[in-house]
Amino acid sequence: MSLNQLIEDCKSDNTKAQSELYKLFSSKLFSICLKYSRNYAEAEDNLQDSFLTIFSKIEQFKHKGSFEGWLKRITVNTVMQRYRKEKVFEIVNETAADEIEIDIDEEEVSLDFLLKCIQNLPDRYRLVFNLYVLDGYSHKEIAEMLSINIGTSKSNLARARQQLKDTIENHKTSNSLQSL
Repeated sequence: MSLNQLIEDCKSDNTKAQSELYKLFSSKLFSICLKYSRNYAEAEDNLQDSFLTIFSKIEQFKHKGSFEGWLKRITVNTVMQRYRKEKVFEIVNETAADEIEIDIDEEEVSLDFLLKCIQNLPDRYRLVFNLYVLDGYSHKEIAEMLSINIGTSKSNLARARQQLKDTIENHKTSNSLQSL
């Protein structure tokens, strides 16, 4: 069955088609949910909420543009909606600190450790960091998505980078001391 036919069947509330669509895209969308969530269980909840939204809005997809891109956008927006409701953002009126550079030596810091560091950031920092650094959204787009001002987005990004830098430097220092 073609993707277009699968989409049309989902628009007709065909549960078998919905199950197929879930199987086809759940792993990709779960990785997005995991990136923005505090933990695995929350990512699972976000994935389920995303698919509920996808199936309720699939009528709006008009086969213009990438279907996978449409799914990803809904998933990100669904997760952001949860955090907007939780009011995890502090509204600040300050300019962001200068760009903070983080030197990462792949031999000293594993990808798993880095991902864990990002996941352990406070919600407001993690969300802005992921949207800006990993997904390439602008501060204006982030501000609109999260219902915050641009200065808050910039400030939260600077703080996320500083916290990551501190965590990585502490990790490097403790590993250096252990090897002595």
